[in-house]
Amino acid sequence: MEAHAEPLLERDVDPDPLRQFRRWFGEAGEAVRMPEAAAVATATRDGSPSARMVLVKRFDERGFVFHTNYGSRKSDELEANPRAALLYYWDPLGRQVRIEGPVERIARAETAEYFRTRPRGAQIGAHASRQSRPIGSREELEAREAEVARVFADGEVPVPESWGGYRLVPETYEFWQHRDDRLHDRLRYRRDAGGWTIERLQP
Repeated sequence: MEAHAEPLLERDVDPDPLRQFRRWFGEAGEAVRMPEAAAVATATRDGSPSARMVLVKRFDERGFVFHTNYGSRKSDELEANPRAALLYYWDPLGRQVRIEGPVERIARAETAEYFRTRPRGAQIGAHASRQSRPIGSREELEAREAEVARVFADGEVPVPESWGGYRLVPETYEFWQHRDDRLHDRLRYRRDAGGWTIERLQP
């Protein structure tokens, strides 16, 4: 039986959604070029939605972390309406995972630790770009990048004050597995007072 046709049954999943996610994430790493790519959806205070792809490489018992410029559209929306939804989609496995919950800024020290792991070019780009703001031309952006590279040519690139991370704290997970005839398997974990409740959703 091909992976994308395997059933997703209550008896086979881990009672802890984070452990179940880690299992699927590991399998996705063997089948997908960038398993950490996910869509993050945010909304304005009045509910107007927006979505974009981000890299969500870091996750643990505290939640799922992604990074951005604090002047970006997603950051503006999260500050006004601190809730978000993540969607991982791994087509070769016929799987997706949805994660929803409140969002909080991570500590500055945690941001700095992650920033140091980024390629130097990405560090420079974080200084050069005023994310989501209009700019006159590509040449202007490249000139900014060149100036930042010149300023920090002889040393470490510091974390921009305008750049940092957010942590989504899961309240629900949904694990979706493709099945034939659109009778897909959908198992949702909901946080409750005793831990997590698993329920099957109709496709």
